Amino acid sequence: MIYQKETEVNTMTIDSTFWVAISFFIFFGVLIYFKVPQKINEILNKLISDIKNEIDESEKLRAEAKKLLDNAQKKLDTAQSVSSEIIEQAKKDSDRLIIELNDKFHKSSEIKKNSAETKIAQMKNTAIKEIKNASVKIAIDSVKKIITTSVDKSKLDTLFQKNLDETKEELKKINS
Repeated sequence: MIYQKETEVNTMTIDSTFWVAISFFIFFGVLIYFKVPQKINEILNKLISDIKNEIDESEKLRAEAKKLLDNAQKKLDTAQSVSSEIIEQAKKDSDRLIIELNDKFHKSSEIKKNSAETKIAQMKNTAIKEIKNASVKIAIDSVKKIITTSVDKSKLDTLFQKNLDETKEELKKINS
């Protein structure tokens, strides 16, 4: 009995594995008949080619981006060197301008100083002339008073005219 049960179990196992194997072959046969592996292979090949195309495109974009980055870096370096040159030139120009303005200020101060000294000298000369003219006038008036009180009128007119002419001649010499 035990033997008989074992055979029945083996037969059932063989039967069920047999049918599973048959269904497995039928399933693969249907897959092959409908060309499913070829379609899967085509889909996979298409996906692989799409991925390769995307990788190639990304490589192109990366190369282009690198080229753009290099160009931008060159432009940045150029711009930095140009800006440093401009700054240096501006410093030189400002130093030169400061020196020029300082020189102009000193020259202007010197000119104003010389002008003021000239005006002072002119005013001094004018004051001296005015003082001389006033003192001559006072002297003439004093002499006139002294002579009119002490000398005779007829002699006085001649003497006065003579002294007046001499004084005019002296004043002309002084003024010229």
